[in-house]
Amino acid sequence: MDKTLEAAKAVASARRDLVPLQPLAAEIAPRDEVEGYRIQDAVHAVLAQDVGPLVGYKIGCTSVVMQRYLGIPHPCGGGVFSRGVHSSGVSLRHSDYVRVGVECEIAVRLARDLTPTGSAFTADTVAGAIDAYHPAIEIVDDRYADWRTIGAPTLVADDFFAAGCVLGKPVSRQAAPDLLDVAGIAFINGVEVGRGTGADALGHPHAALAWLANHLAAGRKSLRAGQIVLTGSLVQTVWLNAGDKVLMEMSGLGTVAAEFA
Repeated sequence: MDKTLEAAKAVASARRDLVPLQPLAAEIAPRDEVEGYRIQDAVHAVLAQDVGPLVGYKIGCTSVVMQRYLGIPHPCGGGVFSRGVHSSGVSLRHSDYVRVGVECEIAVRLARDLTPTGSAFTADTVAGAIDAYHPAIEIVDDRYADWRTIGAPTLVADDFFAAGCVLGKPVSRQAAPDLLDVAGIAFINGVEVGRGTGADALGHPHAALAWLANHLAAGRKSLRAGQIVLTGSLVQTVWLNAGDKVLMEMSGLGTVAAEFA
């Protein structure tokens, strides 16, 4: 069996069975993040019947707080799939995850494709492609035997903790405030557990979007109209207990809520 496919099947099997992923065997483990992304594409194909079509992307490690927490000094990307996207107010089962956590994010929805032109995308050049922003809860799952030692390439292969998202109501780009000034506050069971601002996501959420567009272009892929991009957490990941109620409040963008029963 091809090494990439063998690694993808091992990752997908652990994900389906809610079994913590052990380090992959040396002969199939990704040696670097380029190989990690190659395996990630294969994981998407293997899991297609379980997760539905790709509807967007998440970007991890865009803030200093998350880079320090995970020990990875640069952004990483993963897929967002149709069956993992929920509307605010949803009740999800805590038991459907290995160790579920949440992050406070600004999501963008694209109005048009971001097709590579030969020039690098910038925060300014991607802005016009945005249709709307959503206050968002990224759902993450620590589905690893030990994420601290498994390595960034394997985390990338498994979509970098991605487990879905919850979206609040959209705010059109024209009606949205300056994202640098958006304050995001995370509440669990009514208690504040973290806060940050739009400036924490690589300096600006549009900069995070530009990073993703350039990353995809390097792999001869592109962002498409209608896709959702989670631009990175403004707070450190909060791990949940069964029954927890989550609320993310973002100034100028509204709120988004979920329960993990």
